[in-house]
Amino acid sequence: MKPYRVLLYYYYTPIADAAAFRDEHHRLCLDLNLLGRIIVAPEGLNGTVSGLTADCEAYMNAVKADPRFAAIDFKVDEVEAHTFQKLHVRLKEEIVNSDLPVNPREQTGIHLEPAEFRAMKNDPDVVLVDMRSNYEHTVGRFKGAVTFDMENLRELPDHVGEIAHLKDKKIITYCTGGIKCEKASAYLLSQGFENVYQLHGGIIKYGLEEGGEDFDGQCYVFDNRLAVDVNAINPTVISTCHRCGTPTSRMINCASPACNNHVPLCEACGDTHAGTCTDDCKADPQLRTYDGTGYYSKKPIGYSPGLGYRSMKRSELAK
Repeated sequence: MKPYRVLLYYYYTPIADAAAFRDEHHRLCLDLNLLGRIIVAPEGLNGTVSGLTADCEAYMNAVKADPRFAAIDFKVDEVEAHTFQKLHVRLKEEIVNSDLPVNPREQTGIHLEPAEFRAMKNDPDVVLVDMRSNYEHTVGRFKGAVTFDMENLRELPDHVGEIAHLKDKKIITYCTGGIKCEKASAYLLSQGFENVYQLHGGIIKYGLEEGGEDFDGQCYVFDNRLAVDVNAINPTVISTCHRCGTPTSRMINCASPACNNHVPLCEACGDTHAGTCTDDCKADPQLRTYDGTGYYSKKPIGYSPGLGYRSMKRSELAK
């Protein structure tokens, strides 16, 4: 058993004083030595954190002790060390940026548990639709899934026409941990799609509980691992090195801070090209030192682990 855990979770529930809750929650994470990224909004909570097993257990118990989050679903993975370098607990308007005119507490797609999804995904009347960004599904996606060339969920209205001809099908949306699908499936319902489902807990939960069958490639994650294996049944590699074209599932952030693109890059090209995706990026005078991982922690201004963004007015939602 590995000594650390990674927790991936979200929950839509009204938070009356989100600013006060953010401060309280930040203190809880500090007390438990957790690192990661957490978003607090009037509509709920969304986070990924890492910590020692006992600290993560204490965190999950503390969150579930709050009646508002009693039904929260934690996806738990074992790791050798922290997968984050800092702790960020931010206050925002939404727990996932979408700008979609929907409320998943009022209407959303039918939740499919991983076992139900596995049993249903190969039905000829079913279409799998990936609700993640293009750089995420480039490195991994479900076999036969529809993907959109979008940077974020706010662009979904621009792409929904691409599946308009599938309104008579059973649509199953999926994403990394399930949070995007809460709003994406609700939006599809609002656009006239009638048989809309979503993979509850996302790709990560499916991999943990059902072995990840038919997920090709790796799953992009938002910590310093960048991409992880989820398929223990019929794994394959679908992405190719951005530089040389050889098959690789190894993801990096370009070492040029002006670029920071997420691209597959094989180990050899990472070393040869200093972790950059183009020669122009390699010539960037602000080039970051490539350490072989391709992960670079942001350097936020005015933020400290102990205080957070105290310079913000407590009543102001962070943008």
